Amino acid sequence: MSLRIEGTYTALVTPFRDEPGQPIDWAALDALIDGQIVGGVTGLVPCGTTGESPTLSHEEHAQVVERTVKRAGKRVQVIAGAGSNSTREAVGLVEHAERAGADAVMLVVPYYNKPSQEGLYRHFVEVASHTRLPVVLYNIPGRSVVDLLPETVARIVASAANVVAIKEATGNVLRAQRLVQTLGDRLAVLSGDDALTLPMIACGARGVISVTSNVLPAEVSRATRLALDGRFDEARRAHLALLPVHDAMFIEANPAPVKAALALRGVIKDAVRSPIFTPSEASRAAIATALEAFSREAR
Repeated sequence: MSLRIEGTYTALVTPFRDEPGQPIDWAALDALIDGQIVGGVTGLVPCGTTGESPTLSHEEHAQVVERTVKRAGKRVQVIAGAGSNSTREAVGLVEHAERAGADAVMLVVPYYNKPSQEGLYRHFVEVASHTRLPVVLYNIPGRSVVDLLPETVARIVASAANVVAIKEATGNVLRAQRLVQTLGDRLAVLSGDDALTLPMIACGARGVISVTSNVLPAEVSRATRLALDGRFDEARRAHLALLPVHDAMFIEANPAPVKAALALRGVIKDAVRSPIFTPSEASRAAIATALEAFSREAR
């Protein structure tokens, strides 16, 4: 429970081989993890939205978590995606993550079911009670439909001592500010939107779970660290330089753009699982342009 959650955490993509059945490309995952660690990220988050967890089989999900933990080798933190819209399934996932050696787990708001705030409270407290690991809540109403309200977060935190952080992906800096104001140091708020990392840290957030850092781990880590260190003039320049890349990473449904960007750099194959599809040619050109422009500016 002493884990300090602060800095840049990469929401890892799950590389697939571009062949029938699209099996996981384990060699590419290993190389991606190594590159993230060299780039200076604080931690890795496998099997989240960016990792295409909805299209991973239960066996694949377990294997990705285990492989990430093993490859990271305690060089960085691993926060294993373990959420589900079934409380029973989420319990099984957090228990597996603990056995696999993850440092923490991330639990997304149950999607599709549309539980009430009381249902959300009971879900998270129940799942958290089945692990000794630190728990990161993940609020993303754009995908889950239901919004985990600050009042409910406060109830969860009061009932579950191991709930220590939240990935806040409402796109609302005021929400992050409210959580920081209400819960202070009891709950680490992490930006779930790359483009909002700087303003959220300015309001008291402690970092980001980033999509862009798959492609630019060192650059995102630097921008985050500058903001956390209070060097806001430098942080603003670094953040604004990254904005066009952040925008490009969401030009179509995540993770198709970030996988296309990684493929352009030869890191992984440009393969996503249906119903997500690879970006259009226009989107692909915009992604390439944003990366090239950033590289020119960085030189």
